[in-house]
Amino acid sequence: MTELVAVDFTAPDAPERFARSLRETGFGVLKNHPLEQATVSSIYANWQAFFDGDDKQNFVYTVGPQDGFFPADMAESAKGQSVKDIKEYFHFYPWGKCPTELRDELNTYYKNAGLLAQTLLGWVETHTPEAVSAQFAEPLSSMIEGSEQSLLRILHYPPLKGDEEPTAIRAAAHEDINLLTLLPASNEPGLQVLGKDGEWIDVPCEFGNLIVNIGDMLQEATGAYYPSTTHRVVNPDGARKDKSRLSLPLFLHPRPDVQLSERYTADAYLKQRLRELGVL
Repeated sequence: MTELVAVDFTAPDAPERFARSLRETGFGVLKNHPLEQATVSSIYANWQAFFDGDDKQNFVYTVGPQDGFFPADMAESAKGQSVKDIKEYFHFYPWGKCPTELRDELNTYYKNAGLLAQTLLGWVETHTPEAVSAQFAEPLSSMIEGSEQSLLRILHYPPLKGDEEPTAIRAAAHEDINLLTLLPASNEPGLQVLGKDGEWIDVPCEFGNLIVNIGDMLQEATGAYYPSTTHRVVNPDGARKDKSRLSLPLFLHPRPDVQLSERYTADAYLKQRLRELGVL
């Protein structure tokens, strides 16, 4: 079975190895990256308290801009699935709604993760064959300049109670919509990626790892040179059933006007996918 090997962010050959991992598996795992573990741990602790409390009902999401709290009964279903995932989450944008006491911490993380994402997009661009990159309407790294669409999602997978839908899992198999997703390792395991051989691969969840995966928009922009890889979050077994799982993906979105391909602008692509997910 294929394994995902962590690439040292500080190594001289990191850009090439990272891009190759994305190309071969749809995922890249980075260690020694610049995002601080203490910050992520603090966000997890603060948002666990938010999800455990009642104040979250005051922040229910706004349909148009998609900012705010999505309760479990309003959560998305994976494309092609009728059963909802077992999760609740909060969509954070710097311009959107957020509890006052939690905003500064998220703003700082959002900014730092966004800067790192620009670096990683540059790595991808540098190691994309010229025949592919010549098709870009503009450089990948400039597609996100001035964008207000990149989404930080705080995800809470609650403990399992035993009364869940028989076929429901924490996150059914799906692909992301955006260019790249940056995901610091969760506080609990469960993330898996579907390998080219059809086998599910466990993604390393050591806390120092940063998981990066390709979204559908990058696949569209590169003519599928970088594949948007299917992934899921499986239900825990045994004692872990009683534990919450938190994760913090940053979905990197281009400006709405960016031409991804002859078929789609970023705005048209996003709206099509949100309709398919039943949240627009």
